Amino acid sequence: MFEIDLRSREPIYEQLVEKIKELIINNVLKPDEQLPAVRVLASELTINPNTIQKAYRELEHRGYIYSIPGKGNFVKPAGLENNAARLIDLSKELKRTVSEMRYLGMTDQEIFALIQTSLSQDRR
Repeated sequence: MFEIDLRSREPIYEQLVEKIKELIINNVLKPDEQLPAVRVLASELTINPNTIQKAYRELEHRGYIYSIPGKGNFVKPAGLENNAARLIDLSKELKRTVSEMRYLGMTDQEIFALIQTSLSQDRR
């Protein structure tokens, strides 16, 4: 389910966070679905369980998963709580990306077309 690039300069826990986040956003992991247990995933990926735990803590902090003591970690349904801070961060990131696209020569029309394509592909 998860592939980690051990030669990457990106820390393993960050790779794991991004992979799980991508699976959640693309609806591969469904709301309230249980994530693999820390020890099980650590043995599958042959990495330290503390690394898995760190990734899970980060995902919980970002609002993608929740944990139930003694039960495990689960995918948080979208929109359960106020995500204002994360949305502000994403808006800033989008503004930086648009500025970079303009700098690299994309026109506003090309940027709009790209966004419209992304929105139509992301409909659930």
